[in-house]
Amino acid sequence: MIPKIIFFAALILAASGLISPPLALLAGLIFGFTFTHPYTRQSRAGSRGLLQISVVALGFGMNLHQVVRAGSSGFVYTATGIATTMLLGLFLGRLMAVGKNISYLINVGTAICGGSAIAAVAPIIHANDEEIAVSLGTVFVLNSVALLTFPLIGSALHLTQPQFGLWAALAIHDTSSVVGAAAKYGNEALAIGTTVKLARALWILPIALVTAAIMKSKARVQWPWFILFFCLAAVANTYLPLSAPVYPYLTRLGRMGLTATLYLIGTGISISTIKQVGARPLVQGVLLWAAVALVTLAAIRGGLVRF
Repeated sequence: MIPKIIFFAALILAASGLISPPLALLAGLIFGFTFTHPYTRQSRAGSRGLLQISVVALGFGMNLHQVVRAGSSGFVYTATGIATTMLLGLFLGRLMAVGKNISYLINVGTAICGGSAIAAVAPIIHANDEEIAVSLGTVFVLNSVALLTFPLIGSALHLTQPQFGLWAALAIHDTSSVVGAAAKYGNEALAIGTTVKLARALWILPIALVTAAIMKSKARVQWPWFILFFCLAAVANTYLPLSAPVYPYLTRLGRMGLTATLYLIGTGISISTIKQVGARPLVQGVLLWAAVALVTLAAIRGGLVRF
């Protein structure tokens, strides 16, 4: 009963808005490393649905013109980054002698949007449960590190909010961690980071279709509908002023939901998760992510990539 009580008490605290997203994630990690999770499957499914709802709610705080500008500005960077990341990941996977399916899932998760991309591509390449778990574990561990360290690095390097939002969107795997890190850095970083990240997430569809064509797979390719609803929320915020008094409350609920999502994700990471990942997939994931983070940071600071 004690783990269950602590789990729900911390979840309520995370959803209350009284703590920041990084603290919520840290609380989840502490729980995951201390207790056996009483609701592993429900927590994983709940975090996925809550994340999508929270992202849509955050759309009510976005201006459509800014969304379009950020999405179009990030398109070229995203396309270039995805292609480069996939090629580098393929090389590292072979170099580290990582299994083909695990290596490909880690590459897709790093290049596009973490767990969502892995979940979309896994059925297409006929990945088994162990391969999915290892790739998800790798991505989630690195997401946690990114959320806790990126705001500190950004502050130390005196990145502007547009610079940080763009860096987070291009270099952090999951949407939840991008939004959490950007929200910690500032409102402008949040707007840019969320929009560019969602533009990056749209690449799930073409990557999944190309993978299905190569594998000659008939698995169903899922469209990330929540991105469309995010855009519709931005349309409402920009062109439907009669409901404007409600939008700040919806945006706040989105932030609270995101914080609870990060707590749930943190609870799913434990010592057994890290052991299950193993050394070689984790090394591949770390090297690939470090390369992406350092190159994009250098390009942004050098003015080669800008918003």
